[in-house]
Amino acid sequence: MKGTNLGEFEELILLTVGILYDNAYSVAIQKELNKQTGRKVTLSSVHAAVYRLEEKGLLNSRMGEMTSERGGKRKRIFTISQSGKVALDKANDIRNRLRDQIPTIAFDHLS
Repeated sequence: MKGTNLGEFEELILLTVGILYDNAYSVAIQKELNKQTGRKVTLSSVHAAVYRLEEKGLLNSRMGEMTSERGGKRKRIFTISQSGKVALDKANDIRNRLRDQIPTIAFDHLS
């Protein structure tokens, strides 16, 4: 398995795959990311990220059933692997630990 450090976009992809659970295929991931983040995420960037995450061992994939709406083509469904969950937990823990160390006074002037 390659490195498990996550970039921001990779983390967003993993989180979105988790949200979509058993309906996490590339187009659905793209649409959900656009909706959740307000970003204009391209399908090609989603494809690159999911395959990179799968190569790192953070996502698994399987072929879904054929559907008439896709002309008989099957969707590749992605799920978070155990390593993906560990990477998300680690990223969240690091972020929270760092955030918790910022003294309240650092934000006082922002109110």
